[in-house]
Amino acid sequence: MKPTKLVLLLTALFAFNALYAQDTDEATTVRILTFNILHGATTNGDFDLDKIAAVIHETDPDLVALQEVDFKTNRARNYDLATELGWRTKMAPLFGIAMPFDGGGYGEGILTKMPILSSRNVALPHSPNNEPRAALQVLVQLESGDTISFIGTHLEHKESSPDRIDQVNTINQTFASCQYPSILAGDLNATPNSEPITILKKYWTASDENETLTFPSDDPEIKIDYIFFRPAEKWQVIETKVICDEIASDHCAVLSIFRLVK
Repeated sequence: MKPTKLVLLLTALFAFNALYAQDTDEATTVRILTFNILHGATTNGDFDLDKIAAVIHETDPDLVALQEVDFKTNRARNYDLATELGWRTKMAPLFGIAMPFDGGGYGEGILTKMPILSSRNVALPHSPNNEPRAALQVLVQLESGDTISFIGTHLEHKESSPDRIDQVNTINQTFASCQYPSILAGDLNATPNSEPITILKKYWTASDENETLTFPSDDPEIKIDYIFFRPAEKWQVIETKVICDEIASDHCAVLSIFRLVK
């Protein structure tokens, strides 16, 4: 029996709807990576940006938050690390300075495959004898046309300092009221049950429910690298995994794949 015109029409309609749904999912899917890059050095003590770039390239992210990023410092051989890694991974780079250092600058980096609509670099509070810290934000446009906010940061490392508490409070005050769905990523130097993470979780949700360990990369003992998102109802976490390359950096990278809920 030959299929009727109605059957053929319904079959074509179902196929179209399936393809449309697939295209929509792909257009609202975002791959996020956070990676502390040890100012371009490797754990072998040499300087090999290709090893760092390989970790980024293999995870195929849309947005990357980089920490310990040097800009034309003597120790980084006068390289602009964000630009060099952007060139190697075919992503657009952005550097946000936290402090002048060693003939250049030191701070945060972002790499993106998506168009940047705007950016800002926010200085975070710090004690006089501690390193200045920053939070670098971009608004980017997804393939779907939606705008999202992406923030990369690196918090104070001294356990005895109150700076980390002040820094997460500033992050909440500055970014939690953003009108766009937001993702916050970075080396927060705080374990999951610590006070700074508890303060963040008042507004943000962690992508890794398993709290997978991220430091040191050769044999992780603690989790200090995170990806957070908000509002919770606007994001679906598809997958999160930790990538540990013990040579590329002393930190493991964290990859989370999200879908924006329409």
